[in-house]
Amino acid sequence: MVKPKRPQPLLIRITHWLNVPALVIMAMSGLQILRAYPYFGPQGARYDWVPLQAWESPDWMRAGGWLAGARHLHFAFAWLLVINAIVYLGYLIYSSEWRRRFFWPPRDAKPALAQFLYYIRVRKEEPPKNLYNSLQRSAYTTAVVLGVLEVLSGFAIWKPVQLHWLATLMGGYDSARVIHFLALLGLIGFVIMHIVMVIVHYKQFPEMVTGGKVEALPTEPAFVARPVVARSKPPEPEPEPVPPTEPYLEVLSKDIIKKAETPKKDDDGSAS
Repeated sequence: MVKPKRPQPLLIRITHWLNVPALVIMAMSGLQILRAYPYFGPQGARYDWVPLQAWESPDWMRAGGWLAGARHLHFAFAWLLVINAIVYLGYLIYSSEWRRRFFWPPRDAKPALAQFLYYIRVRKEEPPKNLYNSLQRSAYTTAVVLGVLEVLSGFAIWKPVQLHWLATLMGGYDSARVIHFLALLGLIGFVIMHIVMVIVHYKQFPEMVTGGKVEALPTEPAFVARPVVARSKPPEPEPEPVPPTEPYLEVLSKDIIKKAETPKKDDDGSAS
């Protein structure tokens, strides 16, 4: 089915650009909050495996000035991010845009590998794509998953008593802090890769500003159905030949049938 539409609808462009200041301010205020206790794990049993502990981030990377000011900024932009994400995901589901933008392993796993080989110059021809290639879909889907982890772990840190079930789901308060921090590092990595992809596919960047030209874009299915091939039935085995009946058996069988059909006579001669 083909529908005339812009590559980047208006609502997706609005939510995309609202994410930019929200993520930047939340990351900077989060680093300011982390400075108050730049370690992970309870006192006396710290998680030494978590990276960047006791890291002194530079002033230009932090926002809020101090702990309370950073918390105010963090919570304010957190609600903006949550509402923006709900609008974005709701629109993707309502408009079926998620089919073109989210990674679906049965459809995208092999093309993503082929796209990666193309990027590192092992493959000469670029795999076919619709709006995004499969590797881009995997990156955007990962970013959504990381965003969900950020929000859930953030709620668990914010209200560990009132939302004790969520904190328990995260492994406790200290584990929720680790998940929150690692998801932040993952989002920073995504942003870096996103900028690289924008540079590589620079011709698509104006579409995120103008929406692009209205054109007939195919609505891509969520999965590629395999063709059903009717299997041919195996030939039925031929019946085994019946061995010829011996002559004396034929005579015997006729005699038995004749006796069964002949009515019996009683002693007085009457047929019974």
